[in-house]
Amino acid sequence: MLRFLLSLVFAGGLASAASAQPKDRPLTKIAFGSCADQNKPCPIWKTIADAKPELLLLLGDTMYADIEDGKLKAASPEKIVRSYAELAKLEDWKALRAQTPMLGTWDDHDYGHNDAGGEWEHKVAAQKAFHDFFETPADSPRRTQKGVYHADIFGPEGKRVQVILLDGRYFRSLLKRADKPLPGTRIVPYIPITDDGATMLGDEQWKWLEAELKKPAEVRLICSGIQVVNDDHPFEKWGNLPKERRKLLDLIKSTGANGVVLLSGDRHLGEISLDSKSVGYPLFDITASGFNQASANYRDPEANKYRVSSLPYGNHFGMVTIDWAADPVVSLQLRHENGEIAIQSKVKLSQLRAKPGEKEPAKPAVGLPEGVLAPAEALKKKEGDDVTVQFAVEAGRLAGKRILLNSEKDFKSEKNFTVVVNEKAWTGKLDKATFDTFKGKTIRVKGKLSTFQEKLQIQVNDEKDIEIVEAKK
Repeated sequence: MLRFLLSLVFAGGLASAASAQPKDRPLTKIAFGSCADQNKPCPIWKTIADAKPELLLLLGDTMYADIEDGKLKAASPEKIVRSYAELAKLEDWKALRAQTPMLGTWDDHDYGHNDAGGEWEHKVAAQKAFHDFFETPADSPRRTQKGVYHADIFGPEGKRVQVILLDGRYFRSLLKRADKPLPGTRIVPYIPITDDGATMLGDEQWKWLEAELKKPAEVRLICSGIQVVNDDHPFEKWGNLPKERRKLLDLIKSTGANGVVLLSGDRHLGEISLDSKSVGYPLFDITASGFNQASANYRDPEANKYRVSSLPYGNHFGMVTIDWAADPVVSLQLRHENGEIAIQSKVKLSQLRAKPGEKEPAKPAVGLPEGVLAPAEALKKKEGDDVTVQFAVEAGRLAGKRILLNSEKDFKSEKNFTVVVNEKAWTGKLDKATFDTFKGKTIRVKGKLSTFQEKLQIQVNDEKDIEIVEAKK
């Protein structure tokens, strides 16, 4: 049976790998990772083969087409094809491919141009090269579809694993950089794009993704070339398009898609991140980036307030294992080049579900004058709108030369609205005592809505625009 399965897999290529997986046999070991320079030694291909995963998910940068003489250079269509050919002739790769079904997407370097998006002039040729390399059947709809996004479901009812591979390149809007490098570095960071028309996936892929998330499955592995949860570092990430990132998280929640785990690459390091708030259950993002591109020496972990654990050095790959016992357990692992587990997080599948009907305790209603908004209404407005907002200050802090006033105790809550009082807005000294005058009080603030880390807020630049009021009972 296994030999017959593999013959189907590699006669039909990537698409057949999905369709040939037996539906009555649940997946228990899924390997994944990214970032392999085909011109460097890559012993990890053999390590993965020795681990005998039932499926390998390639998250992008499976080869590097845009490196020439050690420097980044946009690749020609011919260079993309040659780079795939260089990977294909490696003995360890051939052995791995001969025994392991694979599914994949791309990131920037196998797309052909560093950090490129929808503006890339050779994206159509790059897509053809992608499908030719993975032997996607000539009559597959994926050959004519724009973008390489794809999804499949494996296993019987009750033990289904859905694999969703996103294409974050073909449609993505052009990113924006800051005007100058970060202090003390040569890094010119990307800055958030909040334009309404900016996109990560494009309209058609968004519609497709919504339909996929509505399909029944117990575990869902959403594969992204770049990190989704971590939005603190200055490089490529979903946080560069904060409205699109929020759209993804909201879509997971609104479709009732339980069991989601995010798999990501790109950063040439490994780490596990956890967002415990956005989708109604713990949302893990496990980054495996360094088939052979991770730093051999220790490097300080990048900024990441969501980090659970890190592997900031050493080549590695990821492994998702699922124990389909009475109360299934999902293990999220990063493994060293020799196959040993480096870091791991385990979670019961029952914990990756939103609790139906569970709501936060309602706060007492506050009567508001006409034209004055509660935080919930203010958060439905748009950046740049002039509004007046009223709420009781539940939390906040003194942050340098600013005071932050929050409507919720947890500033990460989707319901939280923040008012930022800048030093120049205050005639007296802006200190903790000033904050204490607002804490627990009901404030009314006028101003223009701005965005910080995906959330709308008001920055107060004139103390006349903020006042303490008595809430009506």
